[in-house]
Amino acid sequence: MDILSIIGIVLGLVAILGGSVLKGSGLAALWNGAAFIIVIVGTFAAVMLQVRLRVFVHGFRILRWIFVSPERDSEKVLQQVISWSQVARREGLLGLETIAEQEADEFMRKGLMLLADGAEPETIRHIMDVELSTREQFDQQGAKVFESLGIYAPTLGIIGAVLGLMAVMQNLAEPERLGVGIATAFVATIYGIASANLIFLPIGNKLKGIIQSASSERELIIDGLVSIARGDNPRSIETRLRGYFIERGT
Repeated sequence: MDILSIIGIVLGLVAILGGSVLKGSGLAALWNGAAFIIVIVGTFAAVMLQVRLRVFVHGFRILRWIFVSPERDSEKVLQQVISWSQVARREGLLGLETIAEQEADEFMRKGLMLLADGAEPETIRHIMDVELSTREQFDQQGAKVFESLGIYAPTLGIIGAVLGLMAVMQNLAEPERLGVGIATAFVATIYGIASANLIFLPIGNKLKGIIQSASSERELIIDGLVSIARGDNPRSIETRLRGYFIERGT
C-alpha cells in the first residue's frame, strides 16, 4: 500500500475543504450542480472523444496502482533470476520448463519457456523486448488518460466561469438570481483547477513513474534471461544485473 498517495489525497481534501471553512464560505459553497456538470462531466466527455474505449478502460483499471504498485522487491527479482541460472547450470535449460509452468507472472513465464525451448539469446531478447515495449506503450496510454483529464479540466472550468458570468449579465435586473450565476462562475473555476492539479495530473504523473519503474524491472529480467541463454555463470550474471540497482537508486 502506497501511504504517500493516501496522505496526498487527504491533504488535498484538507486544503480545499479546510480552506473554504477557514475563509468563511463553508462546505456548502463548494457544491454547485451546474458547475459539476459543465466541468467534470464535460472533461470526461472530452477525453472519451479523444481516446479509444480500451485505452480509457485500461486507464481506470491501472488507477489502483497509485495505492498498490505492481512493482516487486528488486532484490527478490534478482535472486529469482540467479536461481534460474543455477538450475540451468545443474539441469540444463530444460530444467526451467517446470519452473515456467509454475510461474504466475506471464512475462516471466514467457521468457522461461523461450529458454526451455532452446531459443537463441538474440531471439529471446527480440521477442521479450517487443513484449516489453507493447506493454509499456499501452500502460503509458492508460496513464495519459489522467494527463488529458488534467489538461481539459481547467479549460472547462473557464467555460463554466464564462457561462456563469453570462447568466449574471442576463439577469442584472433580477438581483436575487445574480448569486447563482456568480457562484457557478467561481465554483466552476475551482472544480477545473483543483481537479486538474490535485487529482488528475498527479495521478497521471505517478502512474507514468510506476510504469517506467516496472519496465526497468522487466529489462533486468530480459537481461538475465539472455545471460542464462548465453551460458554465463550465476556470479557474473548477478554482477551484471546489480547495475540496474545503481540506475534505479535501490
